[in-house]
Amino acid sequence: MLTKKQHQLLTFIHARMQSDGVAPSFDEMKLALNLKSKSGIHRLITALEERGFLRRLPHRARALEVVKLPENAEPSVEAGSESNVIPGNFRKPEIAPSNDADDSVQLPLYGKIAAGMPIEALQDPSSHIGVPPSMLGNGDHYALTIDGDSMIDAGILDGDTVIIQQSARAENGSIVVALVDEEEATLKRFRRKGETIALEPANADYETRIFGPDRVRVQGKLVGLLRRY
Repeated sequence: MLTKKQHQLLTFIHARMQSDGVAPSFDEMKLALNLKSKSGIHRLITALEERGFLRRLPHRARALEVVKLPENAEPSVEAGSESNVIPGNFRKPEIAPSNDADDSVQLPLYGKIAAGMPIEALQDPSSHIGVPPSMLGNGDHYALTIDGDSMIDAGILDGDTVIIQQSARAENGSIVVALVDEEEATLKRFRRKGETIALEPANADYETRIFGPDRVRVQGKLVGLLRRY
């Protein structure tokens, strides 16, 4: 998962190396991405290294190597260009192009999920939402809108937007998206004891529901929350 600026820099470096045989200078990168300082380029390159897209070669000037490109990568902007177009569909779940001026990452928003009694399983994304990259960890993420009040004592209110990291596993006590009987999706605290799984609310008005292990499938873990006032 790359931010807009990370993707833009990676494809710009790749295009220049394809045409010139050498990586662009930091000044050229700064100009291409319309950044005010080279420190921003340093941070972007470090992030691309950590994600395995770039490699720095020691003891050489402009010593960068493009290790890989995102799927369906398009040619980058040239220096001075104002284009902000980024191809989507790097991998599922889809990360849509961003029209924001910042480096927010666009996540699919899969509609509402019950923080009360479970509702029907999640379907295709209804829209996308921009979130700060600092809110995201490794792997793929998506967003959901909370419908209900069963998690209010965990600070999750009706109408909040939660950020979910895709995962099929969960630690005891973590808040997860759970799919029950392959039909109903709900946000609850996860507990496993022996051969049973408990989905616990964070509201005394609701009861904990107990299931056999073959009835519950974890769809992701809560990693962030957005709220509008």
